[in-house]
Amino acid sequence: MLAHIIAQARQRGYTRLSLETGTAPLHAPAISLYRSAGFVSCGAFADYQPSPHNQFFRLALPGAVA
Repeated sequence: MLAHIIAQARQRGYTRLSLETGTAPLHAPAISLYRSAGFVSCGAFADYQPSPHNQFFRLALPGAVA
């Protein structure tokens, strides 16, 4: 599913994907998946406010086809 989302973002010409997730241990599998796909930690974006309960990731999409 994540690979499909990334492929669709590239096809649509997006230059970056950003996501927010939790910090509790139950989020560890998702965080591992995001990191394995190339997502890196970043600061808060959009209207999100950083807290001890959330964290943020981004994935640059160089070569996206507009």
